[in-house]
Amino acid sequence: MAYTPTAIVTGASSGVGLHTAKALTTRGWHVVLACRNLEKTVKVASDVGMVEGNYSIFPLDLASLAKVREFVTAFRSTGKNLDALVCNAAVYLPLLKEPMRSVDGYELSVATNHLGHYLLCRLLLEDLQKSQYPDRRVVILGTVTANPKELGGKIPIPAPPDLGDLSGFEQGFKAPIAMINGKPFKAGKAYKDSKLCNVLTMRELHRRFHESTGIVFSSLYPGCVATTGLFRHHFPLFQKLFPLFQKYITGGFVTEELAGERVADLVTDPKYNRSGLYWSWGNRQKQGRESFVQEVSVEASDDAKAVRLWELSEKLVGLA
Repeated sequence: MAYTPTAIVTGASSGVGLHTAKALTTRGWHVVLACRNLEKTVKVASDVGMVEGNYSIFPLDLASLAKVREFVTAFRSTGKNLDALVCNAAVYLPLLKEPMRSVDGYELSVATNHLGHYLLCRLLLEDLQKSQYPDRRVVILGTVTANPKELGGKIPIPAPPDLGDLSGFEQGFKAPIAMINGKPFKAGKAYKDSKLCNVLTMRELHRRFHESTGIVFSSLYPGCVATTGLFRHHFPLFQKLFPLFQKYITGGFVTEELAGERVADLVTDPKYNRSGLYWSWGNRQKQGRESFVQEVSVEASDDAKAVRLWELSEKLVGLA
């Protein structure tokens, strides 16, 4: 009987995560859809044509460190091997004037996008290493807005990503602290910072584990998925105009389906069997546009900062 590889995809109840999951099932994978809203996930998986038996649904709330641990325990109880992990889920709360907090007391976007995924990666490394599958991979979604080396990342509104000296993390990252650099809260910047942390985490995972385990760690920007639910907390006018701007002005627009296929490529295609890289499809999506290795920002390339972020994150999630 042929081996069926298994992937976990976080945030798979909508958008890029849902279509990544579907793309992987059509390529012969079993996919664990890790989501907060199970009832919704059951419906949308059926709506997009995913075949029962090719996927399973597990509850995961990345904003709760206890829930992350519960998810890992529940997954292990199935006895399935783990061959790939896609860290896709994210929250974006650009209109907040005051920070929302996770159940653990951390600013919500960093808690969800970075700390929850950091803990998930750390815990599931054991499972990935046990797998006999020859091409195991961890893919962490990036964003153009967190990388000033990309055109879309040069826009300094509300502020560019900047982790500073990590003093907010150093001080425990609980109220009144809401930013990683310890400075006053800016909601949009908190999101950018969390995604910068994702890239630094990917690079540090690569440095620590690729050579000894063979696991491939990578990130990507699949193009501007302007219709995704990520923007549901933005102004209604922004939600209406942003897709049009990306379609007809920048040319950066991609559909959720195409973005999902691109993420699935990073999981399955031999072309992407190179660890420690950030792949991009660039700002302009022309017919036949190929991916390329995107240069990351000076801060995302800072090895010393990656190490310190790792160490402080380890403490915040209770692993140290």
